[in-house]
Amino acid sequence: MPSASNVAEVEAIKGRLEGSVAALLTDYRGLTVKDLGELRASLRGSSTEYRVLKNTLTSIAVRQAGYDDLIPLLQGPTAVAFIHGDPVQVAKDLADFARTHPALVVKGGVLDGKVLDADEVRRLATLESREVLLTRLAWLLQASLQQTATLLAAPLRQVATMTSALRDQQASSESESESESESEPEPEPEPEPE
Repeated sequence: MPSASNVAEVEAIKGRLEGSVAALLTDYRGLTVKDLGELRASLRGSSTEYRVLKNTLTSIAVRQAGYDDLIPLLQGPTAVAFIHGDPVQVAKDLADFARTHPALVVKGGVLDGKVLDADEVRRLATLESREVLLTRLAWLLQASLQQTATLLAAPLRQVATMTSALRDQQASSESESESESESEPEPEPEPEPE
């Protein structure tokens, strides 16, 4: 019979899994308490909770949450990064930390309900952050809008140019006809027959 504390812990893990954007599983074997503290501090800025969990309780919670494919990853010391912010940034932070601390190994995780293996998490770390992608999208949209405005304004500019040219041509032809009429001598009146 499971103890009340274990049941509560399973529910808490399940709640964290379901309440987070993503969860990444890591093997922390070989890291010191100081290293784990540094890792937690580096992940706080990304709205991430990094917790060392018991594999048995975690496997029960994972099964209840519907992520049965994660159970094989729950071997050895396991810590989970529950991500509430940008998963790409957290994957980058974990990869950066693993470069300086090779003992940290990313095992896999869950993103948007899809189970990821270690290679997919590494690929996730190579993506640009959400803010950078949104900035690029904004620039692309702005450029497209400017091109559209230029294309739509071109016919109006052409009409304005043609109207101006026609007005100038009409004004010059009127001034020519006036000057012709002034330069032509008036016909002399014919003498009346006597």
